Amino acid sequence: MTQRTKPKHWWPSPAKLNLFLHINGQNEKGYHLLQTLFQLVDIGDQLAFEVTNDGIITLETALEGVAQQDNLIFKAAKQLQQRSGSTLGCNIWLDKQLPMGGGIGGGSSNAATTLVALNALWKTHLSFSELADLGLALGADVPIFVHGKTAFAEGVGEKITPTELSSPYYLIVFPNCHVSTAEIFAADDLVRNSAKIEWQDYKFAKTRNDCQKLVCDRYPKVANLLRQLLEYAPSRMTGTGACLFSVFDTIEQAEQVKRILPEDCQAFVAKGINTSPLHEYLAKMQLTSA
Repeated sequence: MTQRTKPKHWWPSPAKLNLFLHINGQNEKGYHLLQTLFQLVDIGDQLAFEVTNDGIITLETALEGVAQQDNLIFKAAKQLQQRSGSTLGCNIWLDKQLPMGGGIGGGSSNAATTLVALNALWKTHLSFSELADLGLALGADVPIFVHGKTAFAEGVGEKITPTELSSPYYLIVFPNCHVSTAEIFAADDLVRNSAKIEWQDYKFAKTRNDCQKLVCDRYPKVANLLRQLLEYAPSRMTGTGACLFSVFDTIEQAEQVKRILPEDCQAFVAKGINTSPLHEYLAKMQLTSA
């Protein structure tokens, strides 16, 4: 493939943390019913888009081991194209910073950024709610990134209550092992009967991640790293793993612990945010094009 010149406009695709994850049961289709608190953070990937008139969607940046047809970015663009009836196409670049399969929302966030950006660039005029509905078919976390607010979520991810949280610093650590979400949710010994809570009653110390024990039992690398982090700060697994996070009051504290982590893991220090940089960038682009 001939590489085209990369566009100058890059759209943010932030990461998220599940500050807790309770599994409350399953619906009639077998989907797990969850309660979780999504904390957006100020690190992530970036995507760039070049609109074309030929209706063809092309990924200029391939992901190793992922066919274009299976890539959530491609799927999101195709969904929007079909839903809106747009005859336009696009070339898409990805600046990948987040680890794949880490549970911090990289693929879901990429899909959401694609929906939001192309909705603006193709002028398809779908509402955020309509984009979130499209996103839900791609993954339970996509609507959170489309709406762009730190939020409490329930059900299969479709019931969203935006909220404001304090902005601590997080040390996010990827142990360089991949946890299969499908494997964890299919496990017989997964906790599926956690009592529901009211989001206003959330306290970190009184919540947990119902997938954490199962993952730690099956992936010793995750368990060992979590034990190390707990020596320094409140720590937990996010999503179905494998990423872990620790909560700190200052960036200096987070950086200090980052320096003593094993060399065979990836670590990031990030600040919690309440509004996605994707929405801030969208507003900026709309102002400059007005």
